[in-house]
Amino acid sequence: MTAPRPLRTVVIVGVATVLGVAACTPARDVAGAPSTTEVVAASSSTALVAAPTTTGVPRPAWFSDVATSGSPFPGAKVDGLLTFRGNPTRSWHGGGPVPKAPAELWRYPQGGGLCGTSSEFGETSQWCGTGWTGQPAMWTASGAWSALGARTLVAFGAYDYGVHVLDAATGRAVVPTFRTGDLIKGSVSIDPDGYPLLYTGSRDGFLRMIALDRPEPTELWRFHAEDVQPTMWNDDWDASPLVTGGLLLQGGENSRFHAFRLQRGYGADGKVTAAATLLFHTAGWDDQLLAESGTPAMSIENSVALAGTTVYFSNSAGLVQGWDLAGLDDASGATGRTPERTFRFWMGDDQDASIVIDEQGFLYAAAEYERSTARATEVGQLVKLDPRRPDDPVVWSLPLRTGGVPSGVWATPALHRDLVIVTTNAGEVLGIDRASGAVRWQLDVAGPAWSSPVVVDGVLIQGDCGGTLRAWDLRDTRVAPPLLWSIRIGGCIESTPAVWDGRIVVGTRSGQVVAVGDR
Repeated sequence: MTAPRPLRTVVIVGVATVLGVAACTPARDVAGAPSTTEVVAASSSTALVAAPTTTGVPRPAWFSDVATSGSPFPGAKVDGLLTFRGNPTRSWHGGGPVPKAPAELWRYPQGGGLCGTSSEFGETSQWCGTGWTGQPAMWTASGAWSALGARTLVAFGAYDYGVHVLDAATGRAVVPTFRTGDLIKGSVSIDPDGYPLLYTGSRDGFLRMIALDRPEPTELWRFHAEDVQPTMWNDDWDASPLVTGGLLLQGGENSRFHAFRLQRGYGADGKVTAAATLLFHTAGWDDQLLAESGTPAMSIENSVALAGTTVYFSNSAGLVQGWDLAGLDDASGATGRTPERTFRFWMGDDQDASIVIDEQGFLYAAAEYERSTARATEVGQLVKLDPRRPDDPVVWSLPLRTGGVPSGVWATPALHRDLVIVTTNAGEVLGIDRASGAVRWQLDVAGPAWSSPVVVDGVLIQGDCGGTLRAWDLRDTRVAPPLLWSIRIGGCIESTPAVWDGRIVVGTRSGQVVAVGDR
Protein backbone atom coordinates (compact mmCIF):
# COMPACT_ATOMS: atom_id res chain seq x y z
CA MET A 1 0.00 0.00 0.00
CA THR A 2 1.25 3.49 -0.82
CA ALA A 3 0.36 6.71 0.92
CA PRO A 4 -2.67 8.72 -0.25
CA ARG A 5 -1.66 10.81 -3.23
CA PRO A 6 -2.91 14.00 -4.91
CA LEU A 7 -5.65 13.39 -7.42
CA ARG A 8 -6.79 14.79 -10.70
CA THR A 9 -10.12 13.38 -11.70
CA VAL A 10 -13.10 14.27 -13.86
CA VAL A 11 -16.62 14.25 -12.49
CA ILE A 12 -19.46 14.21 -15.00
CA VAL A 13 -22.58 15.81 -13.53
CA GLY A 14 -26.03 15.68 -15.08
CA VAL A 15 -25.22 13.54 -18.14
CA ALA A 16 -28.32 13.02 -20.26
CA THR A 17 -29.69 9.51 -20.48
CA VAL A 18 -28.17 8.96 -23.90
CA LEU A 19 -25.84 11.86 -24.81
CA GLY A 20 -24.31 15.17 -23.98
CA VAL A 21 -21.68 16.99 -21.98
CA ALA A 22 -21.00 20.70 -21.90
CA ALA A 23 -18.08 23.00 -21.15
CA CYS A 24 -15.74 22.59 -18.17
CA THR A 25 -15.75 24.78 -15.09
CA PRO A 26 -13.32 24.44 -12.19
CA ALA A 27 -14.54 22.83 -9.00
CA ARG A 28 -13.69 23.98 -5.49
CA ASP A 29 -11.32 21.66 -3.63
CA VAL A 30 -12.70 20.22 -0.42
CA ALA A 31 -10.72 21.26 2.63
CA GLY A 32 -8.05 18.69 3.42
CA ALA A 33 -8.35 16.84 0.08
CA PRO A 34 -5.22 17.25 -2.05
CA SER A 35 -7.03 17.11 -5.39
CA THR A 36 -7.52 19.07 -8.57
CA THR A 37 -10.96 18.23 -9.89
CA GLU A 38 -12.78 19.24 -13.05
CA VAL A 39 -16.55 19.16 -13.28
CA VAL A 40 -18.15 18.54 -16.66
CA ALA A 41 -21.67 19.80 -17.42
CA ALA A 42 -22.12 21.05 -13.89
CA SER A 43 -25.66 21.34 -12.55
CA SER A 44 -27.33 21.41 -9.18
CA SER A 45 -29.52 18.72 -7.67
CA THR A 46 -31.83 19.22 -4.73
CA ALA A 47 -32.38 16.52 -2.15
CA LEU A 48 -35.57 14.59 -2.79
CA VAL A 49 -37.48 12.04 -0.76
CA ALA A 50 -38.38 8.64 -2.11
CA ALA A 51 -41.26 8.41 -4.54
CA PRO A 52 -44.52 7.39 -2.87
CA THR A 53 -46.12 4.01 -3.26
CA THR A 54 -48.33 3.59 -6.32
CA THR A 55 -51.64 5.38 -5.81
CA GLY A 56 -54.48 3.14 -4.70
CA VAL A 57 -52.30 0.20 -3.70
CA PRO A 58 -51.96 -0.39 0.06
CA ARG A 59 -48.45 -0.34 1.49
CA PRO A 60 -47.40 -4.02 1.63
CA ALA A 61 -45.53 -5.75 4.45
CA TRP A 62 -42.41 -5.83 2.27
CA PHE A 63 -42.37 -2.05 1.68
CA SER A 64 -38.80 -0.76 2.08
CA ASP A 65 -38.60 2.69 3.68
CA VAL A 66 -35.42 4.31 2.34
CA ALA A 67 -35.16 6.29 5.58
CA THR A 68 -33.82 3.03 7.08
CA SER A 69 -30.82 3.06 4.71
CA GLY A 70 -27.66 2.46 6.70
CA SER A 71 -29.56 0.67 9.48
CA PRO A 72 -29.97 -3.02 10.40
CA PHE A 73 -32.63 -5.03 8.58
CA PRO A 74 -35.88 -3.21 9.49
CA GLY A 75 -38.36 -5.26 11.49
CA ALA A 76 -36.11 -8.32 11.66
CA LYS A 77 -36.74 -10.78 14.49
CA VAL A 78 -33.13 -11.92 14.24
CA ASP A 79 -30.26 -9.68 15.34
CA GLY A 80 -27.37 -9.77 12.89
CA LEU A 81 -25.98 -9.42 9.38
CA LEU A 82 -28.57 -11.50 7.55
CA THR A 83 -27.95 -10.86 3.85
CA PHE A 84 -25.36 -9.26 1.58
CA ARG A 85 -24.95 -5.67 2.75
CA GLY A 86 -27.36 -6.23 5.58
CA ASN A 87 -30.75 -4.82 4.54
CA PRO A 88 -33.10 -4.27 1.57
CA THR A 89 -31.26 -1.11 0.46
CA ARG A 90 -27.90 -2.99 0.57
CA SER A 91 -26.44 -0.31 2.82
CA TRP A 92 -25.62 -1.85 6.24
CA HIS A 93 -22.42 -3.77 6.88
CA GLY A 94 -22.69 -5.26 10.36
CA GLY A 95 -22.40 -4.42 14.04
CA GLY A 96 -19.54 -3.71 16.39
CA PRO A 97 -17.55 -3.51 18.41
CA VAL A 98 -14.84 -3.47 15.76
CA PRO A 99 -11.59 -5.08 16.98
CA LYS A 100 -8.91 -2.58 18.05
CA ALA A 101 -5.86 -4.87 17.81
CA PRO A 102 -7.07 -7.97 16.01
CA ALA A 103 -5.36 -11.32 16.10
CA GLU A 104 -6.31 -14.49 14.30
CA LEU A 105 -8.92 -16.42 16.33
CA TRP A 106 -9.58 -19.42 14.13
CA ARG A 107 -9.43 -20.85 10.62
CA TYR A 108 -11.96 -23.16 9.03
CA PRO A 109 -11.11 -25.79 8.12
CA GLN A 110 -7.79 -25.93 9.94
CA GLY A 111 -5.94 -27.54 7.05
CA GLY A 112 -7.77 -25.71 4.25
CA GLY A 113 -9.55 -27.63 1.55
CA LEU A 114 -12.72 -25.66 0.74
CA CYS A 115 -12.09 -26.59 -2.89
CA GLY A 116 -14.10 -27.94 -5.79
CA THR A 117 -13.94 -28.28 -9.54
CA SER A 118 -16.35 -26.57 -11.89
CA SER A 119 -16.74 -26.25 -15.64
CA GLU A 120 -17.23 -23.06 -17.60
CA PHE A 121 -17.26 -22.71 -21.38
CA GLY A 122 -16.03 -26.29 -21.73
CA GLU A 123 -13.05 -25.90 -19.36
CA THR A 124 -12.86 -27.53 -15.93
CA SER A 125 -10.77 -25.93 -13.20
CA GLN A 126 -10.34 -26.06 -9.44
CA TRP A 127 -11.68 -23.26 -7.25
CA CYS A 128 -10.69 -22.87 -3.59
CA GLY A 129 -12.06 -20.96 -0.62
CA THR A 130 -14.75 -18.34 -1.06
CA GLY A 131 -14.88 -15.67 -3.70
CA TRP A 132 -16.98 -12.75 -4.88
CA THR A 133 -19.26 -11.85 -3.14
CA GLY A 134 -18.92 -14.50 -0.44
CA GLN A 135 -19.95 -12.39 2.56
CA PRO A 136 -20.79 -14.63 5.53
CA ALA A 137 -24.02 -14.13 7.43
CA MET A 138 -23.52 -13.59 11.19
CA TRP A 139 -26.26 -13.44 13.79
CA THR A 140 -27.03 -13.80 17.48
CA ALA A 141 -28.70 -17.12 18.26
CA SER A 142 -32.20 -16.70 19.70
CA GLY A 143 -35.56 -18.42 19.39
CA ALA A 144 -35.34 -21.48 17.14
CA TRP A 145 -31.64 -20.80 16.54
CA SER A 146 -30.79 -21.33 20.22
CA ALA A 147 -31.04 -25.10 19.73
CA LEU A 148 -27.75 -25.03 17.80
CA GLY A 149 -25.92 -24.35 21.04
CA ALA A 150 -23.89 -21.28 20.07
CA ARG A 151 -24.22 -17.66 21.19
CA THR A 152 -23.31 -16.30 17.76
CA LEU A 153 -23.55 -18.14 14.44
CA VAL A 154 -21.80 -17.64 11.12
CA ALA A 155 -22.89 -19.21 7.83
CA PHE A 156 -21.43 -19.12 4.33
CA GLY A 157 -21.31 -20.98 1.04
CA ALA A 158 -17.97 -22.01 -0.46
CA TYR A 159 -16.25 -23.43 -3.51
CA ASP A 160 -16.36 -26.95 -2.02
CA TYR A 161 -20.09 -26.96 -2.98
CA GLY A 162 -20.96 -26.66 0.72
CA VAL A 163 -23.07 -24.53 3.04
CA HIS A 164 -21.26 -24.28 6.38
CA VAL A 165 -22.72 -23.12 9.71
CA LEU A 166 -20.22 -22.49 12.52
CA ASP A 167 -20.01 -21.30 16.09
CA ALA A 168 -18.54 -17.83 15.59
CA ALA A 169 -16.59 -18.08 18.87
CA THR A 170 -14.75 -21.30 18.04
CA GLY A 171 -14.99 -21.86 14.30
CA ARG A 172 -16.44 -25.32 14.86
CA ALA A 173 -19.34 -26.60 12.77
CA VAL A 174 -22.67 -26.74 14.62
CA VAL A 175 -24.43 -28.77 11.91
CA PRO A 176 -23.04 -31.00 9.16
CA THR A 177 -22.15 -29.36 5.85
CA PHE A 178 -25.00 -29.19 3.34
CA ARG A 179 -23.71 -30.15 -0.11
CA THR A 180 -25.04 -28.69 -3.35
CA GLY A 181 -24.01 -29.92 -6.80
CA ASP A 182 -21.49 -27.19 -7.67
CA LEU A 183 -19.76 -24.04 -6.44
CA ILE A 184 -21.45 -21.46 -4.24
CA LYS A 185 -20.11 -18.05 -5.25
CA GLY A 186 -22.55 -15.63 -3.67
CA SER A 187 -23.65 -14.67 -0.15
CA VAL A 188 -26.19 -16.74 1.77
CA SER A 189 -29.19 -15.12 3.49
CA ILE A 190 -30.82 -15.92 6.84
CA ASP A 191 -34.58 -15.63 7.30
CA PRO A 192 -35.22 -12.27 9.03
CA ASP A 193 -38.50 -13.45 10.54
CA GLY A 194 -36.92 -15.92 12.93
CA TYR A 195 -37.53 -19.13 11.01
CA PRO A 196 -34.44 -21.40 11.08
CA LEU A 197 -34.04 -21.14 7.31
CA LEU A 198 -31.05 -20.37 5.11
CA TYR A 199 -31.41 -19.25 1.49
CA THR A 200 -28.71 -19.83 -1.11
CA GLY A 201 -28.07 -20.32 -4.78
CA SER A 202 -25.48 -22.55 -6.40
CA ARG A 203 -23.82 -23.06 -9.74
CA ASP A 204 -25.74 -26.35 -9.97
CA GLY A 205 -28.75 -24.32 -11.16
CA PHE A 206 -30.83 -24.37 -7.99
CA LEU A 207 -32.03 -21.67 -5.60
CA ARG A 208 -32.74 -23.35 -2.24
CA MET A 209 -34.35 -22.99 1.17
CA ILE A 210 -32.52 -25.12 3.76
CA ALA A 211 -33.87 -25.94 7.23
CA LEU A 212 -31.28 -25.86 10.01
CA ASP A 213 -33.38 -27.11 12.93
CA ARG A 214 -32.70 -30.79 12.28
CA PRO A 215 -29.73 -33.08 12.95
CA GLU A 216 -28.91 -32.77 9.24
CA PRO A 217 -29.51 -29.60 7.19
CA THR A 218 -32.54 -30.36 5.04
CA GLU A 219 -33.60 -28.88 1.71
CA LEU A 220 -37.28 -27.90 1.95
CA TRP A 221 -37.67 -26.19 -1.43
CA ARG A 222 -35.70 -25.54 -4.58
CA PHE A 223 -36.21 -23.76 -7.86
CA HIS A 224 -34.20 -24.36 -11.01
CA ALA A 225 -33.07 -21.47 -13.21
CA GLU A 226 -34.65 -23.15 -16.25
CA ASP A 227 -38.06 -23.51 -14.59
CA VAL A 228 -38.92 -20.20 -16.28
CA GLN A 229 -38.52 -19.23 -19.92
CA PRO A 230 -37.04 -17.63 -21.92
CA THR A 231 -33.60 -17.53 -20.31
CA MET A 232 -30.17 -16.38 -21.44
CA TRP A 233 -26.55 -17.06 -20.45
CA ASN A 234 -26.48 -19.79 -17.73
CA ASP A 235 -28.18 -21.26 -14.67
CA ASP A 236 -26.00 -19.96 -11.81
CA TRP A 237 -27.32 -17.96 -8.83
CA ASP A 238 -24.66 -15.51 -7.57
CA ALA A 239 -26.95 -12.98 -5.91
CA SER A 240 -27.83 -12.95 -2.22
CA PRO A 241 -31.58 -13.65 -1.86
CA LEU A 242 -33.67 -10.83 -0.38
CA VAL A 243 -36.33 -12.13 2.02
CA THR A 244 -38.70 -9.43 3.20
CA GLY A 245 -42.34 -9.22 4.25
CA GLY A 246 -43.18 -12.73 3.07
CA LEU A 247 -41.53 -12.35 -0.33
CA LEU A 248 -38.32 -13.82 -1.75
CA LEU A 249 -36.79 -11.53 -4.40
CA GLN A 250 -33.94 -12.83 -6.55
CA GLY A 251 -32.15 -12.25 -9.83
CA GLY A 252 -30.38 -15.09 -11.60
CA GLU A 253 -27.77 -15.74 -14.22
CA ASN A 254 -30.67 -17.07 -16.27
CA SER A 255 -31.03 -13.32 -16.87
CA ARG A 256 -34.39 -13.07 -15.15
CA PHE A 257 -35.74 -11.43 -11.99
CA HIS A 258 -38.05 -13.56 -9.82
CA ALA A 259 -40.52 -12.74 -7.04
CA PHE A 260 -41.82 -15.58 -4.88
CA ARG A 261 -44.39 -15.67 -2.10
CA LEU A 262 -43.13 -17.68 0.87
CA GLN A 263 -45.18 -20.17 2.87
CA ARG A 264 -43.40 -20.72 6.19
CA GLY A 265 -44.55 -22.28 9.43
CA TYR A 266 -43.99 -25.16 11.81
CA GLY A 267 -45.22 -28.73 11.60
CA ALA A 268 -46.75 -30.89 14.30
CA ASP A 269 -43.24 -32.06 15.20
CA GLY A 270 -42.17 -28.46 15.86
CA LYS A 271 -39.85 -28.40 12.85
CA VAL A 272 -39.93 -25.54 10.37
CA THR A 273 -41.83 -25.98 7.11
CA ALA A 274 -41.33 -23.89 3.97
CA ALA A 275 -42.33 -23.61 0.33
CA ALA A 276 -42.59 -20.82 -2.22
CA THR A 277 -44.86 -19.86 -5.11
CA LEU A 278 -43.59 -17.89 -8.10
CA LEU A 279 -45.64 -14.69 -8.39
CA PHE A 280 -43.77 -12.84 -11.10
CA HIS A 281 -40.70 -13.05 -13.29
CA THR A 282 -39.33 -10.82 -16.01
CA ALA A 283 -36.37 -10.60 -18.36
CA GLY A 284 -33.29 -8.67 -17.35
CA TRP A 285 -32.91 -7.58 -20.98
CA ASP A 286 -34.99 -5.92 -23.67
CA ASP A 287 -34.76 -5.67 -27.46
CA GLN A 288 -33.02 -2.30 -27.30
CA LEU A 289 -30.28 -3.68 -25.06
CA LEU A 290 -29.73 -6.69 -27.31
CA ALA A 291 -29.35 -4.39 -30.29
CA GLU A 292 -27.05 -1.85 -28.63
CA SER A 293 -24.87 -3.92 -26.29
CA GLY A 294 -23.38 -6.39 -28.76
CA THR A 295 -23.24 -9.16 -26.15
CA PRO A 296 -25.42 -12.12 -25.17
CA ALA A 297 -24.32 -11.75 -21.52
CA MET A 298 -27.48 -10.59 -19.75
CA SER A 299 -27.16 -12.37 -16.39
CA ILE A 300 -28.17 -10.76 -13.10
CA GLU A 301 -25.30 -11.40 -10.69
CA ASN A 302 -25.83 -8.53 -8.25
CA SER A 303 -28.19 -8.67 -5.27
CA VAL A 304 -31.47 -6.83 -5.81
CA ALA A 305 -32.18 -3.71 -3.75
CA LEU A 306 -35.60 -2.42 -2.72
CA ALA A 307 -36.88 1.15 -2.28
CA GLY A 308 -40.55 1.52 -1.42
CA THR A 309 -42.23 -1.00 -3.68
CA THR A 310 -39.62 -0.73 -6.45
CA VAL A 311 -36.90 -3.34 -6.86
CA TYR A 312 -33.64 -2.35 -8.58
CA PHE A 313 -31.07 -4.57 -10.25
CA SER A 314 -28.66 -4.53 -13.18
CA ASN A 315 -27.10 -7.09 -15.48
CA SER A 316 -23.94 -8.17 -17.26
CA ALA A 317 -24.67 -5.84 -20.17
CA GLY A 318 -24.96 -2.85 -17.81
CA LEU A 319 -28.72 -2.28 -17.82
CA VAL A 320 -30.08 -0.80 -14.58
CA GLN A 321 -33.80 -1.45 -14.15
CA GLY A 322 -36.43 -0.53 -11.59
CA TRP A 323 -39.66 -2.55 -11.37
CA ASP A 324 -42.60 -1.37 -9.26
CA LEU A 325 -43.95 -4.51 -7.60
CA ALA A 326 -46.94 -2.84 -5.94
CA GLY A 327 -49.76 -5.33 -6.23
CA LEU A 328 -47.75 -8.38 -5.26
CA ASP A 329 -49.68 -9.02 -2.06
CA ASP A 330 -47.63 -10.95 0.48
CA ALA A 331 -50.61 -12.59 2.17
CA SER A 332 -53.61 -13.17 -0.07
CA GLY A 333 -52.25 -13.21 -3.62
CA ALA A 334 -51.98 -10.75 -6.48
CA THR A 335 -54.26 -7.71 -6.36
CA GLY A 336 -54.74 -7.68 -10.10
CA ARG A 337 -52.02 -5.13 -10.83
CA THR A 338 -49.11 -6.34 -12.95
CA PRO A 339 -45.65 -5.08 -11.92
CA GLU A 340 -44.28 -2.50 -14.34
CA ARG A 341 -40.88 -1.19 -15.23
CA THR A 342 -40.49 2.39 -14.06
CA PHE A 343 -36.76 2.95 -14.54
CA ARG A 344 -34.21 2.09 -17.24
CA PHE A 345 -30.61 3.29 -17.49
CA TRP A 346 -27.80 1.75 -19.53
CA MET A 347 -24.23 1.94 -18.17
CA GLY A 348 -22.67 0.10 -21.10
CA ASP A 349 -20.73 -2.68 -19.37
CA ASP A 350 -20.94 -5.53 -16.87
CA GLN A 351 -22.37 -4.76 -13.43
CA ASP A 352 -21.57 -7.26 -10.71
CA ALA A 353 -21.74 -4.67 -7.92
CA SER A 354 -25.12 -4.37 -6.22
CA ILE A 355 -27.05 -1.12 -6.43
CA VAL A 356 -27.02 0.79 -3.13
CA ILE A 357 -29.89 3.09 -2.11
CA ASP A 358 -29.44 6.03 0.25
CA GLU A 359 -31.86 7.59 2.74
CA GLN A 360 -33.21 10.00 0.09
CA GLY A 361 -33.85 7.31 -2.53
CA PHE A 362 -30.81 8.00 -4.75
CA LEU A 363 -29.14 5.01 -6.39
CA TYR A 364 -25.38 4.34 -6.55
CA ALA A 365 -24.45 2.00 -9.40
CA ALA A 366 -20.96 0.74 -10.25
CA ALA A 367 -19.76 -1.05 -13.38
CA GLU A 368 -16.73 -2.77 -14.80
CA TYR A 369 -14.85 -1.65 -17.89
CA GLU A 370 -14.20 -4.77 -19.94
CA ARG A 371 -15.63 -4.22 -23.40
CA SER A 372 -14.46 -0.64 -23.99
CA THR A 373 -17.88 0.40 -25.28
CA ALA A 374 -18.55 4.00 -26.21
CA ARG A 375 -21.41 4.06 -23.73
CA ALA A 376 -19.24 2.91 -20.81
CA THR A 377 -16.61 5.48 -21.75
CA GLU A 378 -19.26 8.22 -21.86
CA VAL A 379 -21.17 7.33 -18.70
CA GLY A 380 -18.32 6.29 -16.40
CA GLN A 381 -18.04 3.45 -13.90
CA LEU A 382 -19.68 4.98 -10.82
CA VAL A 383 -22.97 6.83 -11.18
CA LYS A 384 -25.37 8.49 -8.77
CA LEU A 385 -28.87 8.20 -10.21
CA ASP A 386 -32.19 9.85 -9.34
CA PRO A 387 -34.95 7.39 -10.32
CA ARG A 388 -37.58 10.15 -9.96
CA ARG A 389 -36.12 11.68 -13.13
CA PRO A 390 -36.17 8.61 -15.39
CA ASP A 391 -35.51 10.65 -18.56
CA ASP A 392 -32.46 12.40 -17.11
CA PRO A 393 -31.42 10.50 -13.96
CA VAL A 394 -27.67 11.14 -13.70
CA VAL A 395 -26.75 13.37 -10.75
CA TRP A 396 -23.04 12.77 -11.28
CA SER A 397 -20.79 10.18 -12.86
CA LEU A 398 -17.16 9.23 -12.34
CA PRO A 399 -14.79 7.46 -14.78
CA LEU A 400 -12.79 4.73 -12.99
CA ARG A 401 -10.59 3.12 -15.63
CA THR A 402 -7.13 2.94 -14.02
CA GLY A 403 -5.27 0.02 -15.57
CA GLY A 404 -7.01 0.06 -18.92
CA VAL A 405 -8.92 -3.13 -19.73
CA PRO A 406 -10.15 -4.71 -17.53
CA SER A 407 -10.81 -2.00 -14.97
CA GLY A 408 -13.71 -0.41 -13.16
CA VAL A 409 -15.57 -1.82 -10.16
CA TRP A 410 -16.57 -5.31 -8.99
CA ALA A 411 -17.03 -4.32 -5.33
CA THR A 412 -20.32 -2.89 -4.05
CA PRO A 413 -20.02 0.75 -2.90
CA ALA A 414 -20.40 1.68 0.76
CA LEU A 415 -22.24 4.72 2.10
CA HIS A 416 -20.97 6.50 5.21
CA ARG A 417 -22.29 9.89 6.27
CA ASP A 418 -21.51 12.28 3.37
CA LEU A 419 -19.29 9.78 1.55
CA VAL A 420 -19.69 6.99 -0.95
CA ILE A 421 -16.67 4.70 -0.77
CA VAL A 422 -15.78 2.56 -3.76
CA THR A 423 -12.96 0.09 -4.35
CA THR A 424 -11.74 -0.38 -7.92
CA ASN A 425 -10.28 -3.41 -9.63
CA ALA A 426 -6.90 -1.63 -9.63
CA GLY A 427 -6.94 -1.40 -5.83
CA GLU A 428 -7.95 2.24 -5.42
CA VAL A 429 -10.14 2.84 -2.36
CA LEU A 430 -11.83 6.18 -3.05
CA GLY A 431 -13.69 8.44 -0.66
CA ILE A 432 -16.17 10.41 -2.80
CA ASP A 433 -18.38 13.33 -1.85
CA ARG A 434 -21.93 11.99 -2.11
CA ALA A 435 -23.39 15.34 -3.14
CA SER A 436 -20.88 16.43 -5.79
CA GLY A 437 -19.08 13.27 -6.90
CA ALA A 438 -15.68 14.86 -6.17
CA VAL A 439 -12.97 12.48 -4.97
CA ARG A 440 -11.81 13.64 -1.53
CA TRP A 441 -9.14 11.03 -0.85
CA GLN A 442 -7.58 7.81 -2.10
CA LEU A 443 -5.99 4.77 -0.48
CA ASP A 444 -4.30 1.94 -2.36
CA VAL A 445 -4.44 -1.82 -1.76
CA ALA A 446 -3.30 -4.86 -3.73
CA GLY A 447 -5.50 -5.63 -6.70
CA PRO A 448 -7.45 -7.04 -8.30
CA ALA A 449 -9.67 -5.75 -5.50
CA TRP A 450 -13.17 -7.24 -5.55
CA SER A 451 -13.90 -7.32 -1.82
CA SER A 452 -16.47 -4.65 -0.95
CA PRO A 453 -15.53 -1.92 1.52
CA VAL A 454 -17.19 -2.28 4.92
CA VAL A 455 -17.88 0.53 7.39
CA VAL A 456 -18.91 -0.26 10.98
CA ASP A 457 -18.79 2.20 13.90
CA GLY A 458 -16.88 4.72 11.79
CA VAL A 459 -14.16 2.24 10.85
CA LEU A 460 -13.45 1.37 7.21
CA ILE A 461 -12.42 -2.27 6.67
CA GLN A 462 -11.01 -3.49 3.35
CA GLY A 463 -9.55 -6.78 2.19
CA ASP A 464 -7.16 -7.08 -0.76
CA CYS A 465 -5.76 -9.67 -3.12
CA GLY A 466 -2.45 -9.69 -1.26
CA GLY A 467 -4.22 -11.35 1.66
CA THR A 468 -4.21 -8.34 4.00
CA LEU A 469 -7.17 -6.95 5.93
CA ARG A 470 -6.88 -3.28 6.97
CA ALA A 471 -8.89 -0.78 9.00
CA TRP A 472 -8.91 3.02 8.83
CA ASP A 473 -10.45 5.69 11.08
CA LEU A 474 -13.28 7.51 9.24
CA ARG A 475 -14.17 10.03 11.94
CA ASP A 476 -13.16 12.92 9.65
CA THR A 477 -14.63 12.18 6.24
CA ARG A 478 -12.94 15.20 4.63
CA VAL A 479 -9.40 13.81 4.72
CA ALA A 480 -7.66 10.56 3.96
CA PRO A 481 -8.33 8.31 6.96
CA PRO A 482 -5.41 7.22 9.13
CA LEU A 483 -4.58 3.51 9.30
CA LEU A 484 -5.70 1.84 12.53
CA TRP A 485 -4.35 -1.66 11.95
CA SER A 486 -3.58 -4.30 9.37
CA ILE A 487 -3.42 -8.08 9.63
CA ARG A 488 -2.24 -10.54 7.03
CA ILE A 489 -4.44 -13.61 6.76
CA GLY A 490 -3.15 -14.95 3.41
CA GLY A 491 -4.84 -15.77 0.14
CA CYS A 492 -6.55 -13.32 -2.19
CA ILE A 493 -9.51 -11.79 -0.35
CA GLU A 494 -12.28 -11.55 -2.95
CA SER A 495 -15.08 -12.02 -0.43
CA THR A 496 -16.63 -9.24 1.62
CA PRO A 497 -15.90 -9.33 5.38
CA ALA A 498 -18.69 -9.78 7.92
CA VAL A 499 -18.45 -7.78 11.16
CA TRP A 500 -20.45 -8.79 14.22
CA ASP A 501 -20.08 -9.04 17.96
CA GLY A 502 -16.37 -8.15 18.08
CA ARG A 503 -15.30 -10.46 15.27
CA ILE A 504 -14.52 -10.08 11.59
CA VAL A 505 -15.02 -13.20 9.49
CA VAL A 506 -13.90 -13.40 5.86
CA GLY A 507 -13.06 -16.11 3.36
CA THR A 508 -10.07 -16.15 1.02
CA ARG A 509 -9.04 -18.03 -2.09
CA SER A 510 -6.56 -20.02 0.07
CA GLY A 511 -9.30 -22.55 0.82
CA GLN A 512 -10.20 -21.25 4.28
CA VAL A 513 -12.44 -18.84 6.18
CA VAL A 514 -10.70 -16.81 8.89
CA ALA A 515 -11.94 -15.02 12.01
CA VAL A 516 -10.01 -12.17 13.63
CA GLY A 517 -10.74 -10.20 16.78
CA ASP A 518 -9.32 -8.90 20.03
CA ARG A 519 -8.05 -11.58 22.40
